[in-house]
Amino acid sequence: MDSSPDVTQLLLRWRGGDKQALEQLTALVYDELRRLAGHYLRHERAEHTLQATALVHEAYVRLIGQQQIDWQNRAHFIAVAARLMRRILVDHARAHAAAKRNPAANPPLPLDEAKAVVNKPAPNILALDDALEALAQFDERKSRIIELRYFGGLSIDEIVEVTGLSAATIGRDLRMAEAWLGRQMQKG
Repeated sequence: MDSSPDVTQLLLRWRGGDKQALEQLTALVYDELRRLAGHYLRHERAEHTLQATALVHEAYVRLIGQQQIDWQNRAHFIAVAARLMRRILVDHARAHAAAKRNPAANPPLPLDEAKAVVNKPAPNILALDDALEALAQFDERKSRIIELRYFGGLSIDEIVEVTGLSAATIGRDLRMAEAWLGRQMQKG
């Protein structure tokens, strides 16, 4: 995805109803979406059942339904994809948590598999999502910047492009939001 103007033009053509633009766009952004999905899943629990390809495909299906968004550029597209992937992972985690409460649906793990799971703790995506939602309640901008940076994988310059804020403001907001989220995550 080294050609941002091409992506922007494809987004505009897609929004205008050009189905071929969507196919071309998919070819351009697929690898970046796979990288993003892989990044997310590296931070998930060891026994996570959702694979990067499945996450990308689910996000793609949801993105197709987003045709009426006023697409700005490549960074905006990736930001929307990141938000969708976050929602998919949170929904998946909620379904997993619900299944855990039903012992009949969860046969016991063999001892060697149980040891592997215990030795690799993963961040709690539900707690992180709750913390981000709480942050958004009093500072939507900081919550969005965290989402763009860590869920979207966007650089500071790309966040500047999406938000219109200065790099210095984004840096300050990131530091403050990270500290706040760290405290929230320790409480829960």
